[in-house]
Amino acid sequence: MPDPSPASSRSARPRPSSRNLPAPSPTTDPVPKRTTRPRDADARRADILAAARRAFARHAYADTTIAAIAEDAGVSPALVMKYYGTKENLFTQVFTFDADATALFDAPLDSLARHMVLHLLSTQRGQTRDPILRIAFSRHHLELGGQARANFRAQVIDALAARLPGPSAPLRAEMATGVLLGLGALYATVQADQLTRLNPDEVADLYVPLLQPLLCGEAPADR
Repeated sequence: MPDPSPASSRSARPRPSSRNLPAPSPTTDPVPKRTTRPRDADARRADILAAARRAFARHAYADTTIAAIAEDAGVSPALVMKYYGTKENLFTQVFTFDADATALFDAPLDSLARHMVLHLLSTQRGQTRDPILRIAFSRHHLELGGQARANFRAQVIDALAARLPGPSAPLRAEMATGVLLGLGALYATVQADQLTRLNPDEVADLYVPLLQPLLCGEAPADR
């Protein structure tokens, strides 16, 4: 019987099995750590706070439940309690205005009126609604509403007055805040058709002459 040809010998050799191949060497690059958890937690906190704002705007404190807030936020009641502890703590967070005032007043005095109007409009046209406008719902909440109004006076009106020159600064701060609240109400409650057709800069052009004299000038009682 003739010897097999070299080609046939090669084809007859068994092919190496993948089982016998050496395992790949581990990579030297570290596995990146996941960074989504803190961001997810922050998002849940924000969702809970937004749901609480809606709840306290619609219902009295006694009629507002953690379960309803949790359902609106898409989380469990246990998670609401984990983040905020009690309904009263959550109410306090809703009616605390420090961060809102910081953003609202974040401009030099000579351009503060335009900044405040544009800032208010940016929140009204978004999903969050104007942060300071929720003070209008504080009367639903009896004794706790009084604390909310005290917070608003100290953190918004008094904070603005501290930035204004002249002896009538407290009065002018109240009047300027009233102008802003009225503008916010037109968007959130009245839904004024003529005003809402304007773009933000056009609205600011109309409101700056009302606001800027209150911020830099004199109150009517001083004239």
